[in-house]
Amino acid sequence: MLNILGMIILIIILFIIILLIIGIKIRFEYNKKGSEVKGCLKILIFKKIKVYTYNIPSSDDDKDDEKEDEEKDRNIKELFELAKPCFEDIKAYLKSILNSIEITKIKNHLIFGMTSYADTGKYIGIIWGVMAVINSFNKKLQLSAEPSFSGSILDAFGENEFDIYPLKLLIPTIRFISKKEVRMLIRGVRDAR
Repeated sequence: MLNILGMIILIIILFIIILLIIGIKIRFEYNKKGSEVKGCLKILIFKKIKVYTYNIPSSDDDKDDEKEDEEKDRNIKELFELAKPCFEDIKAYLKSILNSIEITKIKNHLIFGMTSYADTGKYIGIIWGVMAVINSFNKKLQLSAEPSFSGSILDAFGENEFDIYPLKLLIPTIRFISKKEVRMLIRGVRDAR
């Protein structure tokens, strides 16, 4: 009986270690046409097994949260005072998060138009210039835009994929949480809810 329990625990630990090494893939696809936005956020483990899916628009978006917004405004000053001593720690932790994320694919397309043809041409030229500079940073970036001379329009669609390697975050997370100021900030955020 203990041998079976030991094997099950060993398999679970092995599964967690493999998950930490192989990583997690986050895929976000969207399509905005007019005022309608559709999209899908997927989280995959082992880069193939779908664990979580969130579709946009969701039926949960209809809730009224005005009271919660007022309470959040009151608590921001308190949280800011708690966060002041640990800005450098937060900055270092955010850098380690960026180091653990790898861009797999960023492919976005923008359809832009204004009521004036001249303004559309002027602004699409600026957008193309900015996108050309951004696309030169990484081969995996594919940003594009096209003008639309049929009136005022701002539509977009795209596919974005990121790989996150949790093993690279393990040691920075332990260092981050071990600081006293950060623990006080976490308690303050938890108490503010």
